[in-house]
Amino acid sequence: MTGLSGSGKSTIASALEERLVGAGRFAYVLDGDNLRHGLNRDLGFDDESRIENIRRAGEVARLFADAGALVLVGLISPFEADRDIARRLHSDSGLDFIEVHVDTSLQACEQRDPKGLYAKARRGEIEEFTGVSAPYEPPPAPELRIDGERPVSDSVGRLLELLVQRGAVRLD
Repeated sequence: MTGLSGSGKSTIASALEERLVGAGRFAYVLDGDNLRHGLNRDLGFDDESRIENIRRAGEVARLFADAGALVLVGLISPFEADRDIARRLHSDSGLDFIEVHVDTSLQACEQRDPKGLYAKARRGEIEEFTGVSAPYEPPPAPELRIDGERPVSDSVGRLLELLVQRGAVRLD
């Protein structure tokens, strides 16, 4: 899942993970917070670090998927080229990759601003903040585009429907 900070990626991913695990599926959420506090704590937010962050996340997701997990990755991932690398990592291993754009307006993300990051970026305390002072390239053709301003349950339902259609899960 890709989208601006505060778009709802992690909230949706966590709710979907809960549903999948409750249905007996091996699922795991990787998001910016859990990766940046551990595996990627040595990375900054410059373009080179962002690229490496996505590469590492893609590699970890591929390993989990290879072990049979349904991996729900929620990262801003601002550049199309980086998302394409993650897609190739999976396809080269014969694994499915589904790009989901959590499409939430900048205004809504700023209103939510759960970590106060937009306010800091607007005050100039954070440089290169995606959506404010750094670019975000929305996916031109994601497998699914979710309106991040709709209820989380709607988003989870749409994702489950897509996963069932793609044969990734069976919910009996």
